[in-house]
Amino acid sequence: LPNLLFYGPPGTGKTSTILAAARELFGPELFRQRVLELNASDERGIQVIREKVKAFAQLTASGTRADGKVCPPFKIVILDEADSMTSAAQAALRRTMEKESKTTRFCLICNYISRIIEPLTSRCSKFRFKPLSDKIQEQRVLDVAEKEHVKISGEAISYLVKVSEGDLRKAITFLQSATRLMGGKEITEKIVTEIAGVIPKETIDGVILACKSFSFEKLERMAKNLINEGYAVAQLVNQLHDIVVESEDFSDKQKSAIAEKLADVDKCLADGADEYLQLMSLCALVMQQLSQGS
Repeated sequence: LPNLLFYGPPGTGKTSTILAAARELFGPELFRQRVLELNASDERGIQVIREKVKAFAQLTASGTRADGKVCPPFKIVILDEADSMTSAAQAALRRTMEKESKTTRFCLICNYISRIIEPLTSRCSKFRFKPLSDKIQEQRVLDVAEKEHVKISGEAISYLVKVSEGDLRKAITFLQSATRLMGGKEITEKIVTEIAGVIPKETIDGVILACKSFSFEKLERMAKNLINEGYAVAQLVNQLHDIVVESEDFSDKQKSAIAEKLADVDKCLADGADEYLQLMSLCALVMQQLSQGS
């Protein structure tokens, strides 16, 4: 087993994979002694890497298990969410990784490989976890629903998978919330929409219609309604992006102008700008682009 580096979006099974592999290798009894798991919530500064990890890595490991099966003569250190470690702490790992390679294997897990320093990535075998395909997610959600005796319609499952965007953890959490909300009744697509905070298609169509009306009063009314309904403008930006990109109603030039504005609004919202003003600014630009095209 080489040193491993798992990276990819959340909810795709990175931590589960290494934990399952470790349980398979060491069995339930030895698992506790042989695996050191440090998460972003644990202390992982340079001092901890120098002391705790180094001390754990220096312990020797035998090659037998209580049940008689052959056991690998090494230990595993799992550093979950390694991209939130400081560069200094990552640098402190370099030497330990090489020096203790006889008795210890490291598994780094992160969302963004670009945040791991180059010397560490070159010491590891890299595995990229892609967002899970819809088919695999649907099977898994169905499996969970059957085992937990949850009634859910086929359309609701497809929609659940669509809104979770390849993140199985998110899909299962939505399913859990929907089950609690329905209290044993069948889960429908409408319920999933409500729980996921997705803006319904009719509402988004209403936004585009308001932009096409070229009436500032209508636009203002629509924006106020949307905010008062409690929808997040950041969510609208995501959904609007997909609609605009695939739409036939806009020319390429209009699409590029709108996409640029969507990026600006997204950044402003992330920085804590006022939702209503950003929504008005976005819709005004869409309206302007439409008026130029017609």
